[in-house]
Amino acid sequence: MMGAMNGENFPETASYDVVVIGGALSGAATAILLLRHNPGIRVLIVEKTDKLTRRVGEATVEISGYFMCRVLGMTQYLNENHLLKQGLRFWFQNDQVKSLDQASELGAKYLSRIPSFQLDRAAFDEEVLRRAGEAGATILRPATVSKVQLNPGGEQTMEVRYGEKRQTVNARWIVDASGFAALLARKEGWWKSNTEHPTAAAWSRWTGVKDWDSRELALKFPEWSKAIYGMRNTATNHIIGDGWWSWWIPLKGGDVSVGIVFDQRLVEFPNEGGKIGDRLKSFLMKHPVGKEMLEHAEFHEDDQHWRKNLAYYSTTFAGDGFVLVGDAAAFMDPFYSPGMDWISFTSSSAANLITQQRNGLNTAATYEKYNRDFAVSHRRWFNSLYKDKYEYMGEFDLMSLAFNMDLGLYYWGVVEVPFKMGETALFTPPFSPPSGKIFAALMGTYNRRFAQIARLRRKEGRLGMSNCGKRYLIPGFKLNRGNMLRFFPMLARWAALELREGWRSWGEAKESTNPEGEDLAAQGESP
Repeated sequence: MMGAMNGENFPETASYDVVVIGGALSGAATAILLLRHNPGIRVLIVEKTDKLTRRVGEATVEISGYFMCRVLGMTQYLNENHLLKQGLRFWFQNDQVKSLDQASELGAKYLSRIPSFQLDRAAFDEEVLRRAGEAGATILRPATVSKVQLNPGGEQTMEVRYGEKRQTVNARWIVDASGFAALLARKEGWWKSNTEHPTAAAWSRWTGVKDWDSRELALKFPEWSKAIYGMRNTATNHIIGDGWWSWWIPLKGGDVSVGIVFDQRLVEFPNEGGKIGDRLKSFLMKHPVGKEMLEHAEFHEDDQHWRKNLAYYSTTFAGDGFVLVGDAAAFMDPFYSPGMDWISFTSSSAANLITQQRNGLNTAATYEKYNRDFAVSHRRWFNSLYKDKYEYMGEFDLMSLAFNMDLGLYYWGVVEVPFKMGETALFTPPFSPPSGKIFAALMGTYNRRFAQIARLRRKEGRLGMSNCGKRYLIPGFKLNRGNMLRFFPMLARWAALELREGWRSWGEAKESTNPEGEDLAAQGESP
C-alpha cells in the first residue's frame, strides 16, 4: 500500500515492518530513508492532524540544508517555495541606543556560501510527508496511537484510533517522531526536564514587519544601509537583550515569524496585558530595533504560542524495536537553529539502525553504542553551546567572539564532514567521537568563562558597555581547513579579554547543581 488510508480500508488488525508515530519532518524523512534502503519494507505513518501546522524551526543551518538538499533531494522544491537564508544577524542595545542604526550589529558582510533556508514549516513538512507516501509509505491521518507495548527483539504492539475505529497494529519497529509530546520517553519514564536550562518562549506570525533591506530604511539610515554587501532581510535576525533574544524569520509570501526566548532566572515575561501577541509586541517595542521593525505590524490571531521549560531529553534513544527521532528524543534551545540539525542526525541514524537490523548486523552492543553516542552528543552539545549562554548573550563584545568561534568550529568539525564524506557522516552525531571531547572542552570553557565575566559585569552594573555604535561583520567561512588559521586570532582575543578583565572573575565559578547531568554521564560521558 502507499499514500493515504481512508476509513473504508481501515482493518481491525494490521502488521507492518515499521510504524512511524508522527508525520512531520523527522518522521516522514525517516520513512523516506527506510523505503529508499529497504525495498519492499512496509511502513505506516500515523499522523494526528489532518493538516500540519506552523511550528518553531522555520530556520535551517548548513547541516540541515545538506540533509534537505543532498539527502532528501529537495533542492528544486526549496528554491521554488521557500526563501534562501542569509545567515544569522544580531542586534544589541544599551541606554545610549535610540535608533536602529545605533544598535551594535553582528553578522555577515557578504552573501552565504552554503545553502540554508527559511521555511514555512507547515508547507515543507506536508511536502516531505507527501513524498513519503509517494515512496510507498501508508499514511493514516488524523489518527492517534495509544497503549504502546514494547517487546525488545520481537513485535511491538499498539492501538491506533482513526475516527471512531480502533485498530491493533503490530510492527517489528516503532519510530517515535511525536515531537514535544515525546510519547515513548514519557510513557517509559525516560523523559527528563533539563532544569539547568530553564528557558521559555512566546511567538507568533506577523504581517506588516518592515523589510530590513527596504528603500525606506536605506534613506532613513544611509550609512547603516551601506555597511554590508549582502542582504539583511532574509537572514535570521536576532534582537538581543540581557537574558533574552528574539528571532525574526521571513517566510515566503511576506509573513514574518517573530518570537522571544528567555532564561526565566533572568527575565520575567509579562503575564498580563492581553493576548500573547500583544504582550510579545509590548516587550519587543522596548528595544529600539524592535520598535523600528514591529511598530506597524500585526500578529495573526490563530498563530500565537507560549511554552515554558523548553529544554528536555530522553535518557534512552533506541532499543531493539524502537528508536526516537527529532524532538521526541530531545530539545535543547532554538538559538543557532539546531533543531533541524538534530533531526538530520537522528533520522539518518534511526533509518540506518533499522536497516542494519533487517540485514542481521545488530547486536546488543549496537544499541548500547547508539544510546551512548546520542547521550554524549546531547550532553556535550548542550554544555558547549547553551549552558548559561543567556548570562552573556546580551553583551556585544562577548557574543561577537563566542559566535565567531562557535561558527568556525561548526564549519570545521560538523559541516565539513558530510560534504566531504557523504550522508553516512550523519550516522555519527556531533561531539560523540573521541575528538569530540576535546572540542567540547574548549567550547565549554570559553562559554563558561564568558558567562562568568558577564555575571561580574552585572554585579558591578557594567553590562552592555559595547552595545552602542559597534559593528562586527564576518567575511564568512569556507569548507577549507586553512580557515582554522583564523581561529588563532580569536584565541588571542580571548586571552586579551582574560588579561583585561576576565581575571577578576576567576574566583566566580558557578558549579552545576543539576543531578540530571549525571544521568547522561553514566551513559558514556565520563572518562
